[in-house]
Amino acid sequence: MKRIAIEEHCYTKEYLSYMYSRKECPRWEIVEDEKHRKIDRWWRAPSLPPIDFGPDGTRITDKLTDLGEGRLREMDKAGIDMAVLSLGNPGVDGFEAADGTIWAKKTNDQLAEVVKRYPKRFAGLATLALADPQGAANELKRAVTELGLKGALTFSHVHGEYLDDRKYWIVLETAEKLGVPIYIHPTFPSPDMLKPYSGYSGLSTSAWGFAAEAGLHAVRLILSGVFDEYPGLTIILGHLGEALPFWMWRMDNRLNRLSSLKKKHKRKPSDYIKDNFLVTTSGMFWEPPFLCTYLGLGADNILFAVDYPHESNEVAVQFMDSVPICDGDKEKIYHLNAEKLFSL
Repeated sequence: MKRIAIEEHCYTKEYLSYMYSRKECPRWEIVEDEKHRKIDRWWRAPSLPPIDFGPDGTRITDKLTDLGEGRLREMDKAGIDMAVLSLGNPGVDGFEAADGTIWAKKTNDQLAEVVKRYPKRFAGLATLALADPQGAANELKRAVTELGLKGALTFSHVHGEYLDDRKYWIVLETAEKLGVPIYIHPTFPSPDMLKPYSGYSGLSTSAWGFAAEAGLHAVRLILSGVFDEYPGLTIILGHLGEALPFWMWRMDNRLNRLSSLKKKHKRKPSDYIKDNFLVTTSGMFWEPPFLCTYLGLGADNILFAVDYPHESNEVAVQFMDSVPICDGDKEKIYHLNAEKLFSL
């Protein structure tokens, strides 16, 4: 069975060098662990503790910057035919606006070159510097029409702002016109929401804070009315929808009781989730939440993803092979939905 994984992260070597050279957050550095092994440390924000990667002695940046034979060997071992690559956290939105624009263009150019070298194995999602919304819209158009990238991946806030703010709608309008999706990937909570996460190591990370932040972003988009204005807009969420499938009935039930919201929107929240969102399996390899998502959204709205190199290709494939659904729906999730969405 063919397999296309669509949330697979990377860095270009030039981008990583810049991240090592930065003195302010976000930045990376190389440190030694207690066994004197070199590991990677990500400084996310001044008010957050850093995250260390590589407790087993491996460096995550070695895998992120491998855009050739090493990555392909890892895919082949698991039976993954194609990966849709995207710039990993923190992207460029933590930079100053001018730097973000420069690095978005550089990264998109270099990612497009990788795809040209391996057109049957890799596709790519563009990076956008959203601090300049019109510039980001222009870059999305360039990335799709000139570079051949398949949409864009953004992170779940821009210095505490979300895409429901109308100044960002030019980007969403452009995506709809181009017929490409926007993948909203989690990052650490916005500055105004960091305090409740303090005091507990890991709470603001992918263990909890990432999903809460991306899920909040998605609900804000639903309530903003953007999908009434741009009904053809497609948003992708990872991690089985950042818990939205679990909450659909309750959101419909509760928001329907608020007359102000009921009058503002043409449809129920669950309708927008089913019609304007796709979700991926990235980093969520457990049967109960998968079945909740599958029953709530159907196979047509789910795409296979790993979240490599932060998760294991083999574990992701073994999980998807084992879920108790028919082979026809597995085909949709593994590759048919991605081929349709990205025109692969």
